[in-house]
Amino acid sequence: MHSQHVTFDADLVRRYDRPGPRYTSYPTAPQFTTDFGEAQLRAVIQASNEEPIPRRLSLYVHVPFCFSPCFYCGCNRVITRDTARGEAYLARLHREIALIAPLFDRDREVIQLHFGGGTPNFLSPLQLADVVDALRRQFHFAEGDDRDISIEIDPRYCPPDWLPPLAAAGFNRISLGVQDFDPAVQQAVNRVQGVAETRAVIESARRAGMRSVNIDLIYGLPAQTLEGFARTLDTVIALQPDRLAVYSYAHLPHLFKPQKQIDETLLLDGEAKLALLQLAVEKLTAAGYVYIGMDHFALPDDALARAQQRGGLHRNFMGYTTHADSDLVGLGVSAISHIGNSFSQNPRDLPGWEAAIDAGRLPVFRGMRLSEDDELRAELIQSLMCQGEIPIAALERRYGIDFRHYFAEDIARLQPLIKDGMVRMLPDRIQATARGRLLLRNIAMCFDRYLAPSDPDARPHYSRAV
Repeated sequence: MHSQHVTFDADLVRRYDRPGPRYTSYPTAPQFTTDFGEAQLRAVIQASNEEPIPRRLSLYVHVPFCFSPCFYCGCNRVITRDTARGEAYLARLHREIALIAPLFDRDREVIQLHFGGGTPNFLSPLQLADVVDALRRQFHFAEGDDRDISIEIDPRYCPPDWLPPLAAAGFNRISLGVQDFDPAVQQAVNRVQGVAETRAVIESARRAGMRSVNIDLIYGLPAQTLEGFARTLDTVIALQPDRLAVYSYAHLPHLFKPQKQIDETLLLDGEAKLALLQLAVEKLTAAGYVYIGMDHFALPDDALARAQQRGGLHRNFMGYTTHADSDLVGLGVSAISHIGNSFSQNPRDLPGWEAAIDAGRLPVFRGMRLSEDDELRAELIQSLMCQGEIPIAALERRYGIDFRHYFAEDIARLQPLIKDGMVRMLPDRIQATARGRLLLRNIAMCFDRYLAPSDPDARPHYSRAV
């Protein structure tokens, strides 16, 4: 891994601000098709068991429910205050676990479990512990210190006394949504959340022995100002989270209905939004956080930063993770699995997922098998997003290719980025420079075979770079 230093170049970021994938997978989800169903999923699981050294497992559980809508949200969620819906959902989730778990060999260790949403703490600590127990009974969990059991938490609906029972159930990492502490911004996005209640959850988690706290922020929200966001950043830095994600808000009300509630006159123009990103990068790096890549920062002694240093960082639908060599099994509505050389996704609508479970079927409605070209490009993009470089020599050895010949068209697309000082082409690798590290996905897009080169804006469902 070369230098983790990142330089904010406003002119460069401005010129390369265009829609693009976030590369939590390659190929990205729009390439999945309904040709891939239950039979194909069973086949790839069997093939993954038969690997000479089967990969360990990461599990993801999607909890779709939220008590109230946050207007910026683009997640797959269901707004309800009826906690009985959680009970009905869990009954089916337990049946999904019982359907899929026996397909994996028992000696395949689970190294990671993550609950996302929605709002996972829509469920009580007892309900969450029951899911963990069910997974423990039907999968073989690793017992080492590197095992992660993590959960996304909305502090507004998580009393501090919930954290000890979650820790007792095995949770050792939490991720808290904050977005912005500025009251005007909170009003504009329908998410009023105090500093004190957020701090109380963090302090309770640490007292309970949880080893890592992540905080999510968003820049580009309505009514944000440099002064207000600076105060939020200072407040968050004082809370000392181990990791931070600072996401760009993508205003796509034609895709995400809650965003129609936002007063568009309060939205920032590109220059103002860019200034917020610059402020975040400068404040966080000055406070000692390392830029990991794609919106993520971590303290130097955090496992993410250490994994990046040793080349063991990985990126998937859960974001950045330290568990590179594992198959991902997604459970619940809309969840995505990555098993062997395949992706598969559960129905994105709750009735579709429920109907599949009630019929006793694995609830997969679309997916794809990766071609060898897909696998090669996936590895290339993975390395770029995680390590900031493309290992030319290693890819040539592994795939038996002449890199410069195989990727001639891609390298041609890369030339303007090289000219702009974002990328350095060396004999054995391609490196993102300090100026280019904030624009990793622009570099990756040069190697994405599925993007239409004639129409770079033909992906309206992708968020903008800044």
